[in-house]
Amino acid sequence: MLELARALAERAASGRPLAVATVVGIDGSAPRAVGATMFVDADGAVVGSISGGCVEGAVVEACHAVLEGADPAVVRYGISDEAAMGVGLMCGGDLDVYIERLPAQDRPVLEAARDGAAASVGTIVDGPRALIGARVSELTDAQLRDAGAEGVTASRIRAEHDAHARAGRSAAWRVQCGPVELTVFTDIALVAPRLLIFGAVDFSAALADAGRLLGYHVTVCDARAVFATPERFPGAHEVVRAWPHVYLGEAPVDERTVVCVLTHDLKFDVPLLALALELPVAYVGAMGSRRTHERRMRALREHGVPESALERLHSPIGLDIGASTPAETAVSILAEVIAARGGASGRSLSGTAGPIHRSTESVGVAG
Repeated sequence: MLELARALAERAASGRPLAVATVVGIDGSAPRAVGATMFVDADGAVVGSISGGCVEGAVVEACHAVLEGADPAVVRYGISDEAAMGVGLMCGGDLDVYIERLPAQDRPVLEAARDGAAASVGTIVDGPRALIGARVSELTDAQLRDAGAEGVTASRIRAEHDAHARAGRSAAWRVQCGPVELTVFTDIALVAPRLLIFGAVDFSAALADAGRLLGYHVTVCDARAVFATPERFPGAHEVVRAWPHVYLGEAPVDERTVVCVLTHDLKFDVPLLALALELPVAYVGAMGSRRTHERRMRALREHGVPESALERLHSPIGLDIGASTPAETAVSILAEVIAARGGASGRSLSGTAGPIHRSTESVGVAG
């Protein structure tokens, strides 16, 4: 649900009924991940996608049924091998899709996610009929007791939901409550990961545009005030005029942060990269020719950067796709970022074996 927080918040503000379908489990191959969402409004408008087109028609029908009064439920949809091939999969699979009418009380969390804040929603999607659709945040011990769920409290379920939310990935999980088993889906929206681009150059402008498209919060930083202007980088969320290593030393970073150094100047590069390679960030890359790379590596070693840290440096930056223009180079860089983040090889899929879409932990919940 939170995948479409912005669109859902806008539609919900009008008070119009909405039916929301969210992938809560995958068995086999699937074109989209757990948490993929689509919704249908009372006028028949459809927003979002859960399967790349394989089962959308059937899901829309189920959404209309919910709008007309059907109970919320998880429905299992199979993707045939033929349909799977049509969207680039090795083989078909099964999707567990939870379909419900959007509750009015979800508006605050949708608005928080829309505005870029971390947010989560926990929903009981399988179990006693009286509990299906209940939000974990509002669950009471009385509700559990009346539904025959024994040996568990609402606060314990909330604590487990919070733990799953902190793990940073939407997932379904089960709780055994005496003779009753509940399946809870934790849907999360994270604060956007940061893309820190150092160097106010034309390649930086293209990288900022592409990074924003991929959902990054983009910052361009350069010490030269004449180049570091918002007008030159409309795709960036912010343009900072500061010495790069000074800014990085004060910037909030985490394990999803991407650092791209496009300055080509050792007086900027060396202190900046020495610091970046000490930080627990997802990716550190530096642009330059192979000659520039060798010169930079010598300078970093002279600066005292250990070999173990230098092994983390992606330089020359990007994948070998024949990129030459700024836009092509941005694709090359972000392709390497995606591969590094997911532990992928970066090779052509035609030269690899196995599933195209890497599996994520999930549970099947349909009966």
